[in-house]
Amino acid sequence: MAVAGHTERRTAEEPGNDRRRPSRKGRAPRRGARRPGEARTAYLLIAPAVLLLALVVGYPVLKAVYQSFLTDPGLDRATGMFDSGGNWFGLHNYTHWLLQRCATPEGGWTSCPSGALGSQFWGSVGVTVGFTVVACTLETVIGMVFALTMHRAFRGRAMVRVAILVPWAIPTAVTSKLWQVMFDPQGVVNKLLGTHYAWTSSLWPARSAIVVADTWKTTPFIALLILAGLQNIPAETYEAARIDGAGAWRRFTNVTLPLVKPALAVAVVFRALDTLRMYDLPKILTGGSNGTTTSSVLVVNQLTRGANSASALSTITFVLIFVIAFGLVRLLNANLFGAPAKAVS
Repeated sequence: MAVAGHTERRTAEEPGNDRRRPSRKGRAPRRGARRPGEARTAYLLIAPAVLLLALVVGYPVLKAVYQSFLTDPGLDRATGMFDSGGNWFGLHNYTHWLLQRCATPEGGWTSCPSGALGSQFWGSVGVTVGFTVVACTLETVIGMVFALTMHRAFRGRAMVRVAILVPWAIPTAVTSKLWQVMFDPQGVVNKLLGTHYAWTSSLWPARSAIVVADTWKTTPFIALLILAGLQNIPAETYEAARIDGAGAWRRFTNVTLPLVKPALAVAVVFRALDTLRMYDLPKILTGGSNGTTTSSVLVVNQLTRGANSASALSTITFVLIFVIAFGLVRLLNANLFGAPAKAVS
């Protein structure tokens, strides 16, 4: 036995033996392994796109942040002469909005008078967040109903899907004018409800009109994303739950909601980001009056008075939206970039 084993080892070590292990150089590359030079080629390919984004997006953003620390053109109260602006102003533009402080003729600072743009900042933030919470809640609930309806198999399902998605295809400016006509005192809404409201002329009717118009316009977006999530749920899962005796409500809460949560979370985050930047709908429908001035409307209103102060307001608005979006992502555990889940050991 020992001799046989020794003979086998000698045979394996003899020159020319075909059973020798291949060298590392001759091995085939592992599947998914990066070849030499691939990283450099990838960087060269994406460099033009990165450079274009830096010029189109990065430079304007950095320029706006820089301008937010400069003075606006206007009358120099100390000399009585016109000042072209562009001087270093520090954090005064930010304190103007955050602390609602306005300059006095003597060169000092005091609380902004009621009605001034500087006094409207926190009110516009509250209006924007309120629109976001109410509209996104309604859109999520109604969108879930629409998605479940479109997911079922029935005759005429294609026509139902088209009818549900039509409002989302209409431009927002057209939607705003459409609802402006419908909310007219002599319009369709008052005819149907038997009321005589001037919907855009008082506080809560104007806010309700914006929420209704925004919900009608963008609910199909959420419904479409939820429908995509529903179509990824295997039919066998529902069949197994039905065999186990689960009713319709238990199948919805224990099967549908957990499995559709990733798509639902992404839909809510994107809709929240869109609503936090709402501008065209309240601007066209109500003109931003009667308690409907959002942060974006306030930024555009300030642009006509001073671009540098508006830059500070835009920067503050961006930070607020970023913080809210980051909180939503963490709260909903939304996988926005499709990162692979960690393996469970």
